[in-house]
Amino acid sequence: MLIGIDASRANREHKGGPEWYSYHLIRWLARLDSQNEYLLYSDKPLKGGLLDLTAAGAAGSREAAIDKHGYQKIKSPHGNFRAKILDWPLDFLWTQGRLSLEILIHCPDILFVPAHTLPLIHPKKSIITLHDVGFERHGALYEKSRIGPRGGKSGKALDALVKVFTRGRFNADSLDYLFWSARFALKNASKVITVSEFSKKEILEIYSGLGAALEEKIKVIYHGYNSDIYKNIKDKDKVENVLNRYGLKRPYLLYVSKLEKKRNLALLVEAFAIMRERNRHDDHKLVLVGDPGFGFDDIEYTINQFGLVDEIIRPGWIGEEDMPYIYSGAEAFIFPSSYEGFGIPLLEAMASGLPIAASCAASIPEVACDSALLFAPNDIPSMVRAMERIISDEGLRRKLRQEGRERIRNFSWEKCARETLEEIINL
Repeated sequence: MLIGIDASRANREHKGGPEWYSYHLIRWLARLDSQNEYLLYSDKPLKGGLLDLTAAGAAGSREAAIDKHGYQKIKSPHGNFRAKILDWPLDFLWTQGRLSLEILIHCPDILFVPAHTLPLIHPKKSIITLHDVGFERHGALYEKSRIGPRGGKSGKALDALVKVFTRGRFNADSLDYLFWSARFALKNASKVITVSEFSKKEILEIYSGLGAALEEKIKVIYHGYNSDIYKNIKDKDKVENVLNRYGLKRPYLLYVSKLEKKRNLALLVEAFAIMRERNRHDDHKLVLVGDPGFGFDDIEYTINQFGLVDEIIRPGWIGEEDMPYIYSGAEAFIFPSSYEGFGIPLLEAMASGLPIAASCAASIPEVACDSALLFAPNDIPSMVRAMERIISDEGLRRKLRQEGRERIRNFSWEKCARETLEEIINL
């Protein structure tokens, strides 16, 4: 059986949750399945850990030849993985255009898209992953940017095409594409994976109009974390060397994820300012690790407004090889997000032995359970009290670390891949 996988997100250099999910899932499927053939589709040549699925971590040669038919040779434990690079002249709609064309001409037996953008043309047996539907609940927290050319004949033609195709319901912008693609995938995929019971409940409530059969399609499979590297690192010298490389000084509270509006970071900055004002002797800094996203200007403005430029450190996105040291150097992990389908950084923090303070929103209580001190996401005093407690109460910190060690045993990429493989082969 030939199983096609959209590997375009897994191949991105700066990975967030959905990209790490795709990446580690592909690598574990390569270890687990020796019976089926796999074809990885990508818009760009594969690199690093996708080129060599036998290597540890992100190892692997930087380049590999692509033949005239677009195939790129990759290494896998059982020799049953290939890659096909699908060139596309546009910088948008690769899935709906080029991947659809490929499947029309060379259709795999099963297509797995570890995201919710199912191509228009797809095999009868298709499986997708819908991580969350925050764009439906909180559309204002998501960027609404133009897709394709703006103005001119090309832009007008794309607008007209989208209007005709969607019967006037959607426009050619990123938010409407989320709305449309989620509905299309839920309606047309054979199986839908989602990553928490919370997300499943949200999907069933929001898309109830798609019929009672939707619930039968949905399977909850939790994310995992990279247990090979995320652990409490005891070697203080190694930790300090990495911290120095990014200009980080202890003690600090740590946040990891995209720096965007839906992560509630402007309120976290304000709460941090109040906490520092109330505790003038405290010298903790706040480290925000991640790429800027939609709403970053508001976060930056709030940092400047409270005069915290030297107290809130933003090293940007950090590669996975260094992140275990960043976690191990922190005093605690802070996760104020107002909406999450899962939250992989919670697992990384637990595995690194960090006490966690997190919002009680969305899936976070389901994932963290008793391993986090929860606060109301839009209640600044609640957030302030949580930071004060997690800094000052050593008994609480010890309890949260122990709960984290117990909770993390429930999660692994191997478990995620085994459950996903079972859904794929039983379609």
